Amino acid sequence: MITISVVSHGQGGMLDHLLADLERVASTSPIELIITENIPDDYQLTNVPTSCPVRFIRNAEPKGFGANHNQAFAQASGNLFCILNPDIRIQDDPFPILQAEIARSHAGAIAPAIVAPGGSIEDSARRFPTPWSLAIRMRGGHDGRYKFAIGQASMAVDWVAGMFIVFESSLFRAIGGFDTRFFLYCEDIDISARIWTAGRSVYVCPLVAAIHDAQRASRRSFKHLKWQVVSYLRYFVYHPFFNLPPTSALTD
Repeated sequence: MITISVVSHGQGGMLDHLLADLERVASTSPIELIITENIPDDYQLTNVPTSCPVRFIRNAEPKGFGANHNQAFAQASGNLFCILNPDIRIQDDPFPILQAEIARSHAGAIAPAIVAPGGSIEDSARRFPTPWSLAIRMRGGHDGRYKFAIGQASMAVDWVAGMFIVFESSLFRAIGGFDTRFFLYCEDIDISARIWTAGRSVYVCPLVAAIHDAQRASRRSFKHLKWQVVSYLRYFVYHPFFNLPPTSALTD
């Protein structure tokens, strides 16, 4: 069983499209779905799956990214725990392959390739950031992404982005889930670092892909940009071992 956690921030329209996708997935994979309404939404969902268990959580006040998914995990019964953003679209059921790959590799977490609506591969699998690599990126240099093609074999990566990750539930529980000191941004980097510290690995699986209609709020909102900066600073404090300047950053 795979428990899928989706958190909506007043994104009922996008969520409804994803729910239609998950109805199809439920015909081929055993799933349960936990939907968290983080912000009140008057949108009337029409595609709530009927072929799998569905539970709703409605927050009295907004919570951060990690707190929402941890709250859903407390109700999860699956041996795998999947987090999905509402703006993800799934064309074909990716879970049989992801399950097989996580078992084969003994990874603690795995993610599919993420593509933009136009088909280009997004930067959802990256090397751990450092102050040096962020400075290089701001100057237009390498952004730390791993390069791969759709259909390529799975491979270990430093971290995968939180729009779609499948965790082994027992490991997620053992490491304490997401660190709620990160309200928004870098939770995915932090938990990936803790998975590696726990002696497990993080994988990306380009054998399957999902579509992401990216919502780059940090590029539009000062508040989101502030959260992002604070989260990076917090990450660098919590994970100094991962923040040594890589050779590529020094020579790029």
